[in-house]
Amino acid sequence: MGEREKAGPLPGEIVEVYRAALPGGGRDPREVVACYRQPDPREVVEVYRRPVPGGTRKSAARNRQRGRGVPPGRRSGLYRFLLCLAVLIGLTAAGRIVDHVLVRTGGRPQEDSAAHTTAEITIPSWPVDQGAGLSVSRAQGEPLSAQEVYRRLNPAVVTVQCLTGEGVSIGTGVIFSEDGYILTNHHVVRGGRQCQVTLDSGYSMEVCFVAGDEDSDLAVLKVPPGELMQMPLRTLPYAVFGDSEQLVVGDPVYAIGAPRRLRGTLTNGIVSAIDRDVEVEGRSMTLLQTNAALNSGNSGGPLISERGQVVGINVAKYMSDWNRDSVEGLGFAIPSAYLERIVNDLLKWGEVQPEPRIGIWVQAEGPGLFVSSVDAGTAAEAAGVRAGDYIIAAQGEEMHTNQDLFRVRRTLYVGDELTLTLLREGETLEVTLELEEAVD
Repeated sequence: MGEREKAGPLPGEIVEVYRAALPGGGRDPREVVACYRQPDPREVVEVYRRPVPGGTRKSAARNRQRGRGVPPGRRSGLYRFLLCLAVLIGLTAAGRIVDHVLVRTGGRPQEDSAAHTTAEITIPSWPVDQGAGLSVSRAQGEPLSAQEVYRRLNPAVVTVQCLTGEGVSIGTGVIFSEDGYILTNHHVVRGGRQCQVTLDSGYSMEVCFVAGDEDSDLAVLKVPPGELMQMPLRTLPYAVFGDSEQLVVGDPVYAIGAPRRLRGTLTNGIVSAIDRDVEVEGRSMTLLQTNAALNSGNSGGPLISERGQVVGINVAKYMSDWNRDSVEGLGFAIPSAYLERIVNDLLKWGEVQPEPRIGIWVQAEGPGLFVSSVDAGTAAEAAGVRAGDYIIAAQGEEMHTNQDLFRVRRTLYVGDELTLTLLREGETLEVTLELEEAVD
């Protein structure tokens, strides 16, 4: 076990020296010095330096004393240190490893360094409209142990590594079809030029970019047939997606991903909140909140129910003010209830199609959804829906909550028709809405 010594700090600097103990006593001169400088409360810079082989090295705090000259021998050591530091900074600027989880600081978005600007994705593409699709199952199955969840889902989780103009972007993805379609976050592949995924076995494959949507922060990748042909079974394990709308606060959930590049890491927690409106990268997203630990590298990975089903795609976490200390237990995931529509639009058209506007305001009350008002000039008004009506069914499905109506709307497109069953003054009637207007 190595020893750890701390040298006295300079103003704004902490120097930590690690020396590995040699067999039989003594210390290995191949120490690593880690310097953390904090010029102001908003920035932390990490610099790692490895000393020149064969040389001895004093801590930087002892070599840089205020008001005192530096002896020639120490001065040369300082010069070597500055040279190594300059080289390291140059290499860091040339190629960085960016682990992804979007974070928020002090009520404002504080994204990782690849999330500030929109960059074109030039990863080799895969065509859309190939008959692929993602389905969300409403059947839940029996609860599983944590070990069973991990055995079932981990083979379908991949580490995503994208070469960008700024370095290497690292996140997580989940396979949702045996022929190699993978779902991840858009910000993981943003600016990507080349991308590969690594399975839980350690086997890596080049992947193609199908489509993505920055607003929903979702992207679809595809393992090309040539890569699949090199695998023994020529198919991939894939995850089953469950309905996030069946979750309640307190339900157990799990996350699998590659935090800090530690592939196949399982964390657990509960659902902390449903339909939490969170601002991410300047836009509002309705997300699941969980206290399952999410860290850099978890972005794009699955949030999993105790039934072994993917109920969300992890996208963000909260961090404390000025990024000094992490606030644990505040993670967020895109609910699976929203994924089906978005992902299938990406697979079919390469972009997300707008949902149709109905033109009513409702609230759960009485025998169904109470219509509190109807917007003028909308499909609802044209079909004869009135304030005071109760919607008891939509497209034949019973309505009990606002989410029931939203779920039906997510299956429809501009140009479709929506059939509503109404209860008005004790009389049941049916109306058909022609949905010609998109939601703003």
